[in-house]
Amino acid sequence: MVLSEKIRVHPRPIAVIRLNGMNSSASTSPQVVVEKVFKEFRLGDKAIVALKDINLSVMKGEFVAILGPSGCGKSTLLNAIAGFSMPTSGRIIANGAPVVSPGPDRGMVFQEYALFPWMTVADNIAFGLEIKGTAKQEIRDKVDGLLGKLQLLDFRDRFPKDLSGGMKQRVAIARVLALDPPIMLMDEPFGALDALTRRNMQDELLRIWTEYKKTVIFVTHGIEESIYLADRVVVMTYRPGTIKKNVPVELPRPRDISSIPFIALQKELTALVMEEQRRCHDEELHAGECS
Repeated sequence: MVLSEKIRVHPRPIAVIRLNGMNSSASTSPQVVVEKVFKEFRLGDKAIVALKDINLSVMKGEFVAILGPSGCGKSTLLNAIAGFSMPTSGRIIANGAPVVSPGPDRGMVFQEYALFPWMTVADNIAFGLEIKGTAKQEIRDKVDGLLGKLQLLDFRDRFPKDLSGGMKQRVAIARVLALDPPIMLMDEPFGALDALTRRNMQDELLRIWTEYKKTVIFVTHGIEESIYLADRVVVMTYRPGTIKKNVPVELPRPRDISSIPFIALQKELTALVMEEQRRCHDEELHAGECS
């Protein structure tokens, strides 16, 4: 039997009581800097430019959403920041050091959860700490604390197959938080969830972001989601991916998706994204690459 979410749906993230803006820990120095980044892939004799001249700074404690149509290089950029795939040229700096490989200062949350099916919820959360060589008592304390904070205590001995999508993603987020990275990279983490569970998880993420004071870079196709969550929305062009516009979200939190300012910003972002989506269809519809 698959266990479902037991969390009551709130119309707003009631735990988030800050006004608009970055976490109070935000400093004046960027925590992530992307400078003149290009990324090229080879397909036989053909070169495909996925990213072109990307320049981006993300401040400590900032929540930045990266928004754009399929094929614009959102995930490619996130993977470069994570250190999974190095840029062809340019450089990326995280926490004051050049990014040359994956590192514990950058935690990644994927859409596919990436849980080990043979491990319990508690063991999945503890995995990174065990690899790191953390003392057993410290592991137990951290896992117990995260199980409580993410409302997973009743499921600590369950296996991923027993969990709903939302609960699996809670476990994936808890596993990243266990390592306490200052930067959380999230690649469409709620894309596979139904609408109600997605809103639950958005509110949960805002609570975690506020409590743990992380820097979050969040890739999404969702225009409403980007406004609901982020301090700033970075809109990318269709291939080659460039930054089309940086759009600050100057709305107080918690945000009301039915408010006139929210709807106005949604309309502005929709126009920006749909312009790129039309480019995608015009150029590659027959290749079946637009979705």
